[in-house]
Amino acid sequence: MFKRIVDIGVSLIVILTIFPWLMPILMLIIRLDSKGPIFFKQKRVGFLGKTFWCYKFRTMYVNDCADTKRASSGDPRVTRSGWFLRNTCLDEVPQFFNVLLGHMSIVGPRPHMIKDTKEFSNLIDNYSYRHLVRPGITGLSQVRGYRGPATTFESILRRYQWDTYYVRNQSTLLDLRIMAGTAYLIVNSLLNRNNPVPVDTPAQAHLDSRPLARAANKKIA
Repeated sequence: MFKRIVDIGVSLIVILTIFPWLMPILMLIIRLDSKGPIFFKQKRVGFLGKTFWCYKFRTMYVNDCADTKRASSGDPRVTRSGWFLRNTCLDEVPQFFNVLLGHMSIVGPRPHMIKDTKEFSNLIDNYSYRHLVRPGITGLSQVRGYRGPATTFESILRRYQWDTYYVRNQSTLLDLRIMAGTAYLIVNSLLNRNNPVPVDTPAQAHLDSRPLARAANKKIA
C-alpha cells in the first residue's frame, strides 16, 4: 500500500509540474523531426500477465513493424529526436499516466511487448515470475546496465535474474536506490552529449554474446 501511495504521489507531481511545460517542447521537436502522432501506444504484458496500453513519446517513423520488431542499434526507424528521447529516457515520461492508472509502478521489471514475452518465455522457464509485481518505468536490470534491445540469450537471462531478484527483495530502500541510479544514468547521458548508456557494463563483457536465434534450443529452468 505504501508503494502504491508513493507511485500516485510522485506521478501527480510529475504530471502537474513537469508534463505541462515539457510536453509542448517535446511535441514541437517530434513534429518538426517527422510526421505522425506525438504519442505511441503499444500493448505490453503487466501485472499477473494482464495486458495494458503502454504510452510513450513517439521515437520512430511510423512503420508497420513497431509492435513486432524490437529497436536495434542504429535502427533506421528511429528518428533523430527519437535517439535523444530514448537515450535520456524522456520517451518514458507519459508512462506516469500508466502509473497513476495502476497499470505500472515507478520501479519494477520493464514491461515487454506481447511478442517478446512469448519469445522469452520459450527460452526461460517460469519467466512469468517477473509478472508478480507491477512493471516499472525503471527497474533493477536497467540500472545494472541492461538497457536497450535484448538481442542475445545471455542479456535476456541476466535481465530476468535481476528482475526476479527485485521481485524477491523489493523494499522502499531498494526502490530509492534504483531511482537514484536511474537519475544518474540520465544525467550521465545528458552530460555525455546524448551518448547512449551501454547495454552491457564492462563487468559483463565476458558473457556469451550468441544471437538469440542460435540459443533458441537452450531453455533455462
